Amino acid sequence: MVKPIIYQVFTRLFGNRNTTCKENGTLAENGTGKMNDFDQETLKRIKAMGVTHVWYTGVIRHASQTNYSAYGIPRQHAQVVKGRAGSPYAITDYYDVDPDLAVDVNNRMAEFEALIERTHQAGLKVVMDFVPNHVAREYKSICKPKGVKDLGEDDNTQMHFSAQNNFYYLWGQPLDLRNVQRGSAEGQEPYTEAPARATGNDQFSATPGSNDWYETVKLNYGIDYCDAGGRSEHFNPIPDTWNKMTDILLFWAAKGIDAFRCDMAEMVPAAFWFWATDKVKFRYPNLKFIGEVYNPAEYRNYIGAGFDWLYDKVGMYDCIRDVICQRRRAADITAQWQATDDIRQHMLYFLENHDEQRIASDFFAGDARKGVPGHVVSVLLQQNPYMLYAGQELGERGMDKEGFSGTDGRTTIFDYWCVDTLRRGYFERRKRTQAERELLAVYQQVMLIANKEKAAREGDTFDLMYVNQHLADRQFAFLRKAENEMLLVVANFSNEQKQADVVIPAHAFDFLQIPETETTATDLLSKEKLKLVLRRDNSVTMQLEPWGGRVYKLKF
Repeated sequence: MVKPIIYQVFTRLFGNRNTTCKENGTLAENGTGKMNDFDQETLKRIKAMGVTHVWYTGVIRHASQTNYSAYGIPRQHAQVVKGRAGSPYAITDYYDVDPDLAVDVNNRMAEFEALIERTHQAGLKVVMDFVPNHVAREYKSICKPKGVKDLGEDDNTQMHFSAQNNFYYLWGQPLDLRNVQRGSAEGQEPYTEAPARATGNDQFSATPGSNDWYETVKLNYGIDYCDAGGRSEHFNPIPDTWNKMTDILLFWAAKGIDAFRCDMAEMVPAAFWFWATDKVKFRYPNLKFIGEVYNPAEYRNYIGAGFDWLYDKVGMYDCIRDVICQRRRAADITAQWQATDDIRQHMLYFLENHDEQRIASDFFAGDARKGVPGHVVSVLLQQNPYMLYAGQELGERGMDKEGFSGTDGRTTIFDYWCVDTLRRGYFERRKRTQAERELLAVYQQVMLIANKEKAAREGDTFDLMYVNQHLADRQFAFLRKAENEMLLVVANFSNEQKQADVVIPAHAFDFLQIPETETTATDLLSKEKLKLVLRRDNSVTMQLEPWGGRVYKLKF
């Protein structure tokens, strides 16, 4: 049994060592990372943190303002591309690899296949994106297998909706982009689309706004969103899009990847996922599906439809963020795991990803150290998976003004850029700051505990907060136990050093079968030892450092 720990890397940014960092800079000016930057040494360092999976974000070819027409790749119109580098979620060819990531553009698929092999040789599993809900406005596959028809190729554009169309059409109205932020057209004629197609974020209007996903078009899975009676489902016969998208999943599964992270999975009907995951897992039974689902009321539907792990965003992430920012009590974390206790092994915890603001940013906590207690809780509370975003472990602030992204506390997904913490962390390691070294050390310690310690990897959990209301504002405490080993974990969300008297109730002794005893525990983070007298309903006293934690290991 292994606790999955996913390391998300934004592939284009990770290995880029070009420090020009010009706002709105081109590929030639700002450079880009490559798949080859993930060499054996780099992958070894990633694995050494306790990571089990690497999510290579942005591998499939997407819309970009960079001109690769010399390689036979269709050029994209700047008006329907966000940023110079473009969004990795505006796919232009589901069967192709982003040319930015290749040393030899003509050999880009082989380079990705080699990356998969290197990753596996390093003892890591490969996660890649699957973007099922929408594609780039100028989607055109040049790499699809022989005999495969392109999306929209056989659509009847005179029909607003047909279950056999791949897109939704807006009754002959041309697309009107007057309300959006336009890219530099660079001598191009204005972008035209007639009839207009529905925009990716379920915008069924020919005039999307700047806050819409205007660079994308919505895929049609057999739901008529504009039916006179409201949404209606047309799943029999099987919609054409279901077959095409399942074939795409099977294409990439055959490359040897281990998991799909499915973008905005809840915008695609659960019925499709049930149908598609069944076919994929029949051939590749160990392949995992990770769903970006934000509606807790839908969690169980999507798990039933074949998803192995779902983002726990509106529950656990939002709560821990609020605790870090002192907007909620630490004890509120209890309600979050309880709300999903019946599906806890399916919930993916995280503190950062490409959509969310960096902990160290001015928009979140302003100091990376404040995220440490949240990391301790997220990694060690349960057996479920955890995701770490590259740079989080080094205190990346995300406060650069890269271009389209702007200064928003996030690391850009739209621009060519160099992330200085990652450059130092992996490629110029002698230049790492002391703060970066210290933060990485504690992140690494916690994640290694998650799989090295049986109690953390597969033990039962006992939440101690109901008998420790005196700690409820800024501390969170729980037990993990497997066989004769137990961990007492206490996270301190306070900026002050605290003495904590942690009560262990009689019920915990019964539930976990803890013997009453006197023993010595070792803090796995600091290696400090603590003499404990374990008695029913008695307390254990310890000192907690600001924004820190204790992970005391006991053996009976």
